[in-house]
Amino acid sequence: MSKVLNGIRVLDFGRYIAGPYCATLLGDMGAEVIRIEKVDGSEDRFLSPITDKGDGALFMQMARNKLSLTLNPMKPEGKEIVKKLVASADVVVANLPPDTLVKMSLDYESLTSIQPDIILTMISAFGTGGPYENRVGFDGLGQAMSGNMYMSGTPNQPMKAYGPFIDFGTASFAAFGTMAALYERQKTGKGQIVEGSLFNTGLTIMNGAAIEQSAIQRNRVATLNRSQTSAPADTFKTKDGWVLVQSVGGPLFKRWTDLIGETHWLDDERFKDDISRGDNGEIISERLSKWCAERTSQEVLDEMEEARLPAGPVLSPQQVLEDPHIAAKGLFQQIEYPGLETPAPVMGTPVELSETPGKIRSRAPTLGEHTDQIMSELGYSIGEINDLKDKRVV
Repeated sequence: MSKVLNGIRVLDFGRYIAGPYCATLLGDMGAEVIRIEKVDGSEDRFLSPITDKGDGALFMQMARNKLSLTLNPMKPEGKEIVKKLVASADVVVANLPPDTLVKMSLDYESLTSIQPDIILTMISAFGTGGPYENRVGFDGLGQAMSGNMYMSGTPNQPMKAYGPFIDFGTASFAAFGTMAALYERQKTGKGQIVEGSLFNTGLTIMNGAAIEQSAIQRNRVATLNRSQTSAPADTFKTKDGWVLVQSVGGPLFKRWTDLIGETHWLDDERFKDDISRGDNGEIISERLSKWCAERTSQEVLDEMEEARLPAGPVLSPQQVLEDPHIAAKGLFQQIEYPGLETPAPVMGTPVELSETPGKIRSRAPTLGEHTDQIMSELGYSIGEINDLKDKRVV
């Protein structure tokens, strides 16, 4: 089976999620990805450690399909290595502030002086231009400054999502942009800058709320898990757990009233359309809460499924590992890693292509696992490589 990006080399200077997962997606589609990290290992390698050497859970996901090269790009010899790497590359991925890119000679002008058709995929907290240009930040800032945190939780307690969806969204947008740039380069022979930012991603996700506020000054405040634009759409406690029910549209509302015996609500002006049901969602949630409290989660889900109403259980991470749908589709690939007693369940490429699917071909690399191999390919002898190791350049 052909690999879409076979023959494309990506240099991954990314850290944590947004940059690395962008490169991961490119690697899934067949690109050769070289992860470049500090000589002693970069901080993101050690988040949520699960091995005796401290390699982290997130790293198992972010670094699959990558080669590992340790390098100090700030030393003179390191800068020369970067130049040789760039000369062999098609794409450079870096989630660093613009001024840091310049210091590391990874800005577009420096890169194109070496490789004129290079594609620079740069990801930062706020993007270039504007007063926030060189501010650093993580996923939480994207959630906080886009309106998302304000509209989550309660009016007295803004709430950040546990899952870093801004980071993963930014990585996905950046990978989309990189693929588009590679396609354009096939036609024109020219590279370009692909720029993503956490702030842009957050604003994209929350754009509907901003448009509504601009148009009618609705001044919404948070209502925990209850939707404000349709109902029933909320989380509900059952006899033995929690479920989420999410309903949008008149046909689903009719099915729901039939299910719980409130068909007279179909003629109630408070529930005439989605926005009206959202405005009066507290009443609807209170009624469904009583219905769910009398049943187990499975009973709720069975009745909801029979009525064809969207609903699902609120699962713990352990329950996710035991989910039968995940097992049936093989969504988690069991990947061995040195120091792990059992394989890591690594989620495969999230978008599924029928003819050229992404694939996990190799586990995350140990620190510097491919340094000698990559340096030899660049023309360095074993003696030169060992000398650079003694100087802590690689």
